[in-house]
Amino acid sequence: MAVNSKYSNEEVENLIMQLLTVLENSNAKADLSLMALGNAATSVINNRVSPTQRRHVAASFASALSNSIDIKMH
Repeated sequence: MAVNSKYSNEEVENLIMQLLTVLENSNAKADLSLMALGNAATSVINNRVSPTQRRHVAASFASALSNSIDIKMH
């Protein structure tokens, strides 16, 4: 999501593939997958981000997610 990252593309892609593999192996539908990923994101923010930064991180995450969605009108 970030334009500049301290993580390599390979690190990010590897983690994404692991997450997607878990969802695929669970035969999770889109709504369940999004619910689980959303709850995981909430857990990461609540447990790994300082209380004073949580709202900012959540807003930045939501904005980056929204900006990454491909909306094509036909």
